[in-house]
Amino acid sequence: MAVWRTFACVAPLCVLIGACNPPPQPQPPAASAPAPSEPAKTAESAVERGRYLTTAVGGCEDCHTPKRMTPNGPELDMTRRLSGHPASDKIPAVPPGVIAPDKWAAMTNGHLSAWAGPWGMSYARNLTPDTATGLGSWTEDMFIKTIRNGKHQGEGRNLLPPMPWMVYKNMTDDDLKAIWAFLRSLPAINNAVPEPTPPPQ
Repeated sequence: MAVWRTFACVAPLCVLIGACNPPPQPQPPAASAPAPSEPAKTAESAVERGRYLTTAVGGCEDCHTPKRMTPNGPELDMTRRLSGHPASDKIPAVPPGVIAPDKWAAMTNGHLSAWAGPWGMSYARNLTPDTATGLGSWTEDMFIKTIRNGKHQGEGRNLLPPMPWMVYKNMTDDDLKAIWAFLRSLPAINNAVPEPTPPPQ
């Protein structure tokens, strides 16, 4: 009986002591490399977003990146990525009747970078940041206005087929800014793409 009385007195005391002790503190996390600053993370994510929109969604490389022939067929030539129609490529004579306002025919070269149709001849532009032949002298605002308005540098001549600017103009400003950031991250390639030519009168 004395044992039970002793237990009845000691048990509440143990509970009380346990309640007064503070809970164990969590251990601090192991030291790690400092996180990149917010502007750096933002710039990097914009370039990656732009890469995704340009290459996986927009299909820009279909026309703006030259191709090389392999045993498996044409492949993108990534050494000339998004540099536009190769200036050194000669365009063969277009058969009569293809370039005429009342015709429905269209032709392209092996790179898909030069097109002939009722609008005349058009060439995929150099999108790299080369100052002399690409977008190096452009501003972000010019680029966005070009896509929005379908005009060269936002206010010049009309963009010609097959450039689907009327679809791309529906992108958000953030999307277009991300594409611009990706294009600015490319190596500059000097490649002077010919100016488009109108159909014969």
